[in-house]
Amino acid sequence: MNVAGLIIQLVSGAVGGNVAGALLKKLSLGTVGNSILGILGGGLGGQLLGMLGVGGAGQGGGALDLGSIVSSVAGGGIGGGVLLAIVGLIRKMMSKSP
Repeated sequence: MNVAGLIIQLVSGAVGGNVAGALLKKLSLGTVGNSILGILGGGLGGQLLGMLGVGGAGQGGGALDLGSIVSSVAGGGIGGGVLLAIVGLIRKMMSKSP
């Protein structure tokens, strides 16, 4: 794992979390909450893609080519959005219970 790939995953995760929060207003946790969950989801999503062998940034190769950058951005952004949606749904379901 190289540091540049991890930073790309975390930043794209924060962006993905905020985009998901803007699209899913009922699940949004505010800008700070969306960013924090996006960063966590971005790191997890990028690592999962790396373990599956998709893209080079999650692997130990150290090369940062266009394919690995795109993979890091996609994994981070999607991971951030998905984690925000999951936590938002859990929070929404917990607030409905008596």
